[in-house]
Amino acid sequence: MTASWRFSVLADRHRALGSKLEDWSGMGTAWSYDKDADEEYVAIRTKAGLMDVSGLKKVHLNGPHAAHVIDLATTRDVRKIYPGKSVYACMLNEAGKFTDDCVVYRIAPNSWMVVHGSGTGHEELQKAAMGRDLSIRFDDDLHDLSLQGPLAVDYLARHVPGIRDLPYFHHMQTRLFELPVMISRTGYTGERGYEIFCRGEDAPTIWDRILDEGAELGIIPCRFTTLDMLRVESYLLFYPYDNSQKYPFENEGPGDTLWELGLDFTVSPGKTGFRGAEEHYRLKGKERFRIFGIRLEGTAPAEEGAPIFRDGRQVGVATCGMYSPLAKASMAIARLDVDCAVPDVELEVRNASGPVRAKAHPLPFDDPKKLKRTAKG
Repeated sequence: MTASWRFSVLADRHRALGSKLEDWSGMGTAWSYDKDADEEYVAIRTKAGLMDVSGLKKVHLNGPHAAHVIDLATTRDVRKIYPGKSVYACMLNEAGKFTDDCVVYRIAPNSWMVVHGSGTGHEELQKAAMGRDLSIRFDDDLHDLSLQGPLAVDYLARHVPGIRDLPYFHHMQTRLFELPVMISRTGYTGERGYEIFCRGEDAPTIWDRILDEGAELGIIPCRFTTLDMLRVESYLLFYPYDNSQKYPFENEGPGDTLWELGLDFTVSPGKTGFRGAEEHYRLKGKERFRIFGIRLEGTAPAEEGAPIFRDGRQVGVATCGMYSPLAKASMAIARLDVDCAVPDVELEVRNASGPVRAKAHPLPFDDPKKLKRTAKG
């Protein structure tokens, strides 16, 4: 394992399942288990799976200026976020380019939590906080267990009154197995799912009991990288693998626009004054590429970084591919030239093992109306 400075208390559980704990965002994370990842993918799509996503960074902002700082640093209008509500947001640099994404939780009137991945979210918040009346605290004791899949709510309903009434992107302070938790109706799978935020000391008890009791429902432990299969189908981008931190343009600094990534919806209508706002609006219509889907012939997935060609000319790159044993289809997220990001454009993916014919396909592949993740009752 790469030397890490952050540690999940569930590390021994992951090792027992066969993980060598690869580094992600400074934390040893379960990239692999001693079983087929397809089993975990199918469980989350049809039943439920439990993942340790504690490598996500949790940042608390408290004080009268906390809302103002989040307003400066993110693309969302914080006035619309009330206690118990959360929202997906992006952060930009002064050039109007993407630097990180996050989920913003309002815990109380002057209390917020921002959860982000391996980007510079914490640093962006600290920049915006200079000279303002608030405290910012990075919380590595708070663990995050993600229970995802259509049966997740059935299991939690046995223990958490009112969980069926919790709307998408809302959260509740409650107890699970008599332990204090915050349960959020969020996730990174495209399924109806829940994130359970708990103290480090309580995470092993919660992990073990969910897997023990949930076995009859088909709930199984899932590695972190199973998310790659799920996110491809559900159009969920992963920093830095889908953006120009990984695939920079020649003679240009790193960073993609929200227009290119298809994340412009994260800018609240009419919002100005956030970092990079003027450049963000100026860059509309100046897209160098677009994030789009591709559907490949056969069963071979697109390899990470595989070049994509059209009529002998390179027009893009595949950033993450997968073969779905449920949909019986090979699909990928890709960075395509704007004129190729059109449904049914014929393409060729040049894997190291050989070329594969493909067609451009709109994202998401699965549940385009988001009916599963927003389901009620």
